[in-house]
Formats: sequence, structure tokens, C-alpha cells
Amino acid sequence: MVGHEAIKAGTARIGIVGLGYVGLPLAAAFGRKAKVIGFDISTKKIEQLKRGFDETGELTAEELTTTSIDYTTNADRLKEVSFFIVTVPTPIDDHNKPDLTPVVSASRSIGRNLSPGSIIVYESTVYPGVTEDLCVPVLEQESGLKCGIDFKVGYSPERINPGDKVHTVDKIVKVVSGQDAETLETVARVYEMVITAGVHRAASIKVAEAAKVIENTQRDLNIALMNELAIIFNKMEIPTMDVLAAAGTKWNFLKFTPGLVGGHCIGVDPYYLTYKAEEIGYNPQVILAGRRINDSMGKYVAETTIKKLIQADKSVKGSRVLILGLTFKENVPDIRNSKVIDIVRELREYGIEVLVHDPVASAEEARAEYAVELCRLDQVGTVDAVVFAVAHKAYEELSLAQLKKLCSNGNGQGVVIDVKSIRSRMDIENAEMVYWSL
Repeated sequence: MVGHEAIKAGTARIGIVGLGYVGLPLAAAFGRKAKVIGFDISTKKIEQLKRGFDETGELTAEELTTTSIDYTTNADRLKEVSFFIVTVPTPIDDHNKPDLTPVVSASRSIGRNLSPGSIIVYESTVYPGVTEDLCVPVLEQESGLKCGIDFKVGYSPERINPGDKVHTVDKIVKVVSGQDAETLETVARVYEMVITAGVHRAASIKVAEAAKVIENTQRDLNIALMNELAIIFNKMEIPTMDVLAAAGTKWNFLKFTPGLVGGHCIGVDPYYLTYKAEEIGYNPQVILAGRRINDSMGKYVAETTIKKLIQADKSVKGSRVLILGLTFKENVPDIRNSKVIDIVRELREYGIEVLVHDPVASAEEARAEYAVELCRLDQVGTVDAVVFAVAHKAYEELSLAQLKKLCSNGNGQGVVIDVKSIRSRMDIENAEMVYWSL
């Protein structure tokens, strides 16, 4: 099997399959230490990267120039690779079931170009058993080779935090696993070339797969608790953030906050675990309860917006509401699985004219994914309510005077819905506007 020494020496190549939020930063890190082929099926993405532009915003043009990656959309180039890392997305379908199509397709492409002695490491989020029970048979079928004899597999869960410039890929401890002791050691040594925070050798591939899904499941449940508390406190007319600030003075209080839980990790990973649990005959209760709460928050925010419009003496039907932010997370252009669209759709059900602005999202992607036309702030005019749906830095810089002018449509008070509490309640209310936050 390929060893880390050959990769260090440049006689063996690393192949990163999938150059998105996870794959590209990893490819860039390895590209400074080894020979790397970066493969992606998107011609547009590869052309952009060759020009030094990363549409995810994770890497700057300067950072791309400091690494060496051989970009390609040609799967035949994978014949040159001895150490594969699979970083394709693993989404859910419309019924919240795992969609493993990307990881199976990646396995087919690798299998057709697999050379004896290779190692394939999967980083995509999966439920325990996918690597060995689903991916390995595909690799064997396409290659005609035998796993454990002609090639080996491992799993190392991705821990990329999109938009985070502090906890970068090299500064986060990497969990690694392999199908046997020799493979585990090789995988660990290869990752140690770029991960300065060190690696954790998991006991097995299934352990590593399970560790990944519970990391985000735990976070999902903690946010679900905060969301449920926010609903309760709002009914009691107690500011949730004030309660959390007080409770947070205790040393062991976990400092989570309420909000919309979307994206391709926290909003997806729990469904991978619950799918497998149901498959083996266990009906998960706590995990799915948390998912139900988080999946309902967009509707809850929209319904509360309606109530606040009525309280502000606004006519609901025909009113104009500006949604600030469409992406799943602040300062990140990714709109996949964004829960903001739930707010948009619910408000439209009431006959409201909904305008959506986002300074970092792609207008083309918003149109293709959600049939939403992004607007420019200077073309909005006046509205009845503004919903701060995503805490983009640009929205913190929106002055109170600008906000007051925006919310001056028709009769009644302007309404400000502040999902992530980025504005001052006192400032908004002193400006004679109605304020609400989770």
C-alpha cells in the first residue's frame, strides 16, 4: 500500500474528490506539502479556481497562489492518484432521507480509475457503516480489485467550519480511522503532514463515522432547546437573550443561542443517524424532537412577524417585508438548506410582498435554488417590516436612521424582527419602532 513517505517525497499523489467548503481548504493545505490533484465535476468551479477565485469565500486569491493544486474535471486523471480523499456533499432529500448519490458517484469515478496499492479515505458525513457496506462494494465492482488486498479504505470526518478564519482546517484536531492497523497509521501520518492540532486515531471506521454524526446532532439538540426556551419566554414577554446572559454566568452553562438551523451539517447530520436507527429497529425520540423544533422555526418567525405587523396597526395583506439575509450562516455565501426560505414562503402565504437582500449570496443560485430574486437595498424603497434573518456583518453597519427610513411605509409603526439579536432593542424602541427577537 502507498505510504506517507512516498507522498512526502512526491512519488505518490493525493487526490481530493470534491472541491467545496471541505475539499478545497484541505487540498490547499496538502498542496503546500505534496503533489495534489483536485477533482470536481463542476466545470465552472474548476475554471474559477484556475483563475484564482474561490466562490465559497474560504480561500483568498493570495492563499490560492501559495499552494499547488492540479485542478481537473477529467476523472481519468484519478489514475495518477494513490491516496484519495472524498469530500463530496451528502445531503438529504425532500423526505429528510439521506441522499448518498454524490458519495456513490464519487466511489464509481474512483473505482474506474483505481490502481492497486491505493488508499481511499472518506470525509463526507455518513451514518455508521456507509464506508464499508456501501462504498467498498462500489469500489470493488468498478475496479475489479479486492478491498483489504488490492486497496484499503479509511474514514476521517470533516470538521470544517465555513466562514471561520480562526479554526481553520489545520488547527482542528482530526479524527482518523482505517480498516486495519497499517492503514490507520498511514492515514494518520498523511494527515499529520498538514494538521498542526494533531490527530485522534479512532478505534474503527464505524466509530469515526458515528463520531461525526453525533457532533452536529448534539449541537442541533442544544440549539433546539434554546429555540423552545425562546418560544416559552416570548409567551411570557421575557427577553430570551437577557435570560441567557444571566444563566451564562454559571461556569458550566453551555452558551448556545436560539436561531434558524440550516446548512449542510447541523440541519442534515441528525437525519443520517435517525435513518440508520430506524433501519435497525429503534425509533429515536429526542433527536427527532429537536429536529422538529428547529425545522419549525422559520414558520414561527414568520407568524410572529404577522402578529407584530397587526400590533403595529399594519394591514397584513399587501404589506411589504424586507428579509435581510438568505444564506444558512452569517458571512458565508452558501444558501443550501437555508431556513430563511421558510420565512419567505410563509409570509407570501399571507399575501405579503417579500423582498430579499443578501450581500454575499449569489443572485444566480438564489434564483435557481429558491426562485428568489435578490434585491439591492437602494432599490427597496420603504417597507412595513425588516427581518434580520442572518447576522451578516454588513447588517450591523446599517444605521438606525437608515433602518427608520426603510421602515416608514404607510401607516402605523415600522416593525423590526431581529432573529439573532444583532440590534439594540432599546435603540429600536426609542426610535418608535416595534422590536422583536428570538
